[in-house]
Amino acid sequence: MRISVYTDGGCHGNPGPGGWAYIILDESERIVAEKCGGEKNTTNNRMELLAVINALEAVSAMNADTVDSVVFTDSQYVRQGITSWIHRWKKNGWMTTAKTPVKNKDLWRRLDGFSLSVEWVWVRGHAGNIFNERCDAMTQSAITSLL
Repeated sequence: MRISVYTDGGCHGNPGPGGWAYIILDESERIVAEKCGGEKNTTNNRMELLAVINALEAVSAMNADTVDSVVFTDSQYVRQGITSWIHRWKKNGWMTTAKTPVKNKDLWRRLDGFSLSVEWVWVRGHAGNIFNERCDAMTQSAITSLL
C-alpha cells in the first residue's frame, strides 16, 4: 500500500503567526485524514517542518509503519534538509558547514526519528496541484484564526 501526504506551512511575517496543514490520501487518492494548526509566533520553516512531522505522526498512528509513503512538499528546505543536509548535520554534531548551529534542530531530530519508508517529492507551490492548494488554504485559515 502506498500513502500520499501533502503538506504546507507558512507565516504572516517571518517570524509571526504561522500555520501548517496536511492531507493524507490512500492509493485511490481518497482523503483519509487532514488537519491544520498554528502558532502565534513562529517561522515559515518551522511551520513547514511541523506540517510534515504532524502528518507522519498521523501516518504512524494509522498503523501504517510498513506502508510506503510519498510526501509532497513545496518546501525545498524540508526536502533538501531531510534527504541531503541532515546527514552532514548529524556527522558534524548538528552544526552547519558555516560552523553555526542548525536552526530548528529540535524539529529536524523529530523528523529524523520516524521509522517510516518515505519518498520525498518537491511540488511547485501555487501551481494548480489540487492537494497542495488545499493545504495552502488550510494553512492560511490556521494563520487567520490566530490574527
